[in-house]
Order: sequence, then structure tokens, then C-alpha cells
Amino acid sequence: MKRALAAALLCLCVTAVLVQSAENKKGKSKNSRISEIEKKLDALLELEAELENEIVEATGEQAEEQPIFYQIEEQADPCEGMVCSAGRSCVVTVSGKGACHCVEACEEETDPRRRVCSNHNETWMTDCDLHRQRCLCNDGLQGCQDDKYKHLHIDYYGQCQQLPECEDEELADFPRRMREWLFSVMRDMADRQILSEHYEKLEREAEEDESQKWSNAVVWKWCDLDGHPKDKMVSRHELFPLRAPLLTLEHCIAPFLDSCDPDNNHQITLKEWGKCLQLDEEDLSDMDDLCEDIRDQEGNIPKYF
Repeated sequence: MKRALAAALLCLCVTAVLVQSAENKKGKSKNSRISEIEKKLDALLELEAELENEIVEATGEQAEEQPIFYQIEEQADPCEGMVCSAGRSCVVTVSGKGACHCVEACEEETDPRRRVCSNHNETWMTDCDLHRQRCLCNDGLQGCQDDKYKHLHIDYYGQCQQLPECEDEELADFPRRMREWLFSVMRDMADRQILSEHYEKLEREAEEDESQKWSNAVVWKWCDLDGHPKDKMVSRHELFPLRAPLLTLEHCIAPFLDSCDPDNNHQITLKEWGKCLQLDEEDLSDMDDLCEDIRDQEGNIPKYF
């Protein structure tokens, strides 16, 4: 805008000079004309200089008003890569670190198919509600309904129902049936190539050596059940993938698994698991080392908190 004004003033001054020159032709003296023109040119130059200064100052002000952008380094999410157990979710604490806390609330669910039956034969609305209750009791938080829920876990999906009693004869024969079933599942998974290479090796050894048939299948399932962190113990909660699918089909599975925890500490060691499945003492002596070798070879397993 100011540059346009300067150009306009320059045009006016030039026009004035031309007009003045025309008038000079009408009789003014030559010296007087030159003097007038010089004065007007000097005034024009001063005006142009003032306008240039104003333009420079205005440009500087605009440059100062330009927003300054700073590159802010993006902070890593403290919860990234952190895996919490059921009933917990990662939150960022006041110290800026990620920690697994009990979930604040579960989504409301009206579908009856989402119901779960607990080990206390109680129906819960969802698995989230059940796991949240266990978390609250383990952490001693408000909302825990009973200390017995510290070991709350899912028995099976669906409404609780009256299951038939397991007769003594059925329970006595159950270890044999379980061994055969475990080996059958292990062989089927190997045929479908969905076993890890370490477990596939166990399966091949079992196929080639009848004496290792049951022990390898028993070790495979126990190592598989021992979830994160791998603590050489299978908790009642970790038994869920084995117990829940079978409970309504094999009504002896519950008392059988209870018998595998003779000290009732809610943890089953590999030796207790082997005895429960009636393996020979000779087979039991090598199982710990076998399972430990598998852990070492697998490695790099994400940790649960």
C-alpha cells in the first residue's frame, strides 16, 4: 500500500514539473524555473526516503509478528509394550511411568451369552467383572466384596449349572484318559504344524519312543499352561484354558485338577502335575530339566505385569 502511494506521489510530482515547464514557456525566467524544479525534486526525494523508511519498518514489524514454530520431541508412551493381566489396564502414574491398575469399570453387557461361571459357582455378568473383582481384592481396594475372591477365576462360560457328580471309578480312571487326550491333541497340533519347533521335537520323540509318549505330552501341556511370567508354577487361573472347555463335557475335570494341588496353595508344580497324571518316578526326575530347556530355547517372551 505504501509503495503504491509513493508511486502516485511520484507521478503527481512529475506532472507538476511538466505543468511547470509549460508555464515556463509563457514567460517566466529561466533561472526561476530551474529553482522551482529543484525545490520540488528535493521535496520529492525527501518524501521518497521517508516512505522507504516506513516500508522497511513495517516489513520488520510483520517479520516480528510471524509465529515461531518449535519442533517438540514426541514423548514415548509409558504404556507402550506393557501387557497387563486380566482385570487390569495400564495407566500413566503421576511420576510419568506406566503401571497396571485394576480397570475402573466394565462395559455394561446384556447378552446372556457373555455370562461366566466362577469357581465359587456364581454367575458373573462378564469375564471383565469377574477379573476386576479379583484385582480389587488382591490389591485391597474398595469394592472387594469378599477376601475369598482373591483366587476368583472362571470355571466355564455361560450361566452356572448343576453338573453331574464325578464317581470314584471315573475319577480313578481320569489320569489315564487325560494322558491319552493330551498326547492326541499334541499329535494333532504337530500334524497341522501349529506347534513350536521345540514342542514338535517332543512330539517326534514321543512317536519314536513309547516310553516317552506320556511324559512328553504331560511336560508339553504343563509348560504351555505356565503363562507369563514363567515362574515354574501353574496357577488355578492358568488352568482356565484347559478347564473351561472341558468342564461341561468332562465332569471329572474339576475334581481331577483339584487333586493336582494337594497342598491347596493354588499353584501346581511340574512334579505335582506329573504325579497327578500318574507318571513313573523315573519320568518325573527328568521333567524339570526338559521344561527348563524349552524355556531357554524359546526366550524373548513378552512379560505380563
